[in-house]
Amino acid sequence: MDELIDILTPEGKPTGKTALKSEAHQKGLYHATVHVWFYTNDNKILLQKRASVKKVFPNHWDVSVAGHISAGEKIETAAIREVKEEIGITIKDSDLTKIGLRKDEIVHPNGILDNEFKHLFLCKLTKEISELRMEVGEVDDLQLFDITILKDTTKHGSFMVPNFRNYYGFIYDQLKTKSK
Repeated sequence: MDELIDILTPEGKPTGKTALKSEAHQKGLYHATVHVWFYTNDNKILLQKRASVKKVFPNHWDVSVAGHISAGEKIETAAIREVKEEIGITIKDSDLTKIGLRKDEIVHPNGILDNEFKHLFLCKLTKEISELRMEVGEVDDLQLFDITILKDTTKHGSFMVPNFRNYYGFIYDQLKTKSK
């Protein structure tokens, strides 16, 4: 979906301008996204298999839920909306634990210039996988994996989306801290 998003400076500050997501990706305009990592009490994480029709990293396993923050939308509201859209469950602000903000600048082989500020959250998975509903065109599969997959670099880039700037190591460390 080509949605209207707020444009940021390279430092992550609002510019007061908006653009369509497609234009931001074509021109390399900075924008904000949310990543929500669902975890269980038994050291598992929920990964989604990106749909085969996705423009970047089709058929790769990725963060539980991710998406763009719409123009004027609050960060947590975007996270809650994306969770509902992509995996079909309802969560509240209080279910989200913010663990960081990450700046990534990625040039994809297909020409997409993805300059984003990712707002990162952890959220405990309180539903069975069978209760989740995958968004057609976004998600082709959902599975629980042991969190050690985040440390298995043989999976990164072939089975999973590449591990840009040790992103998975950061998430692993946050999950281990959360479980203590």
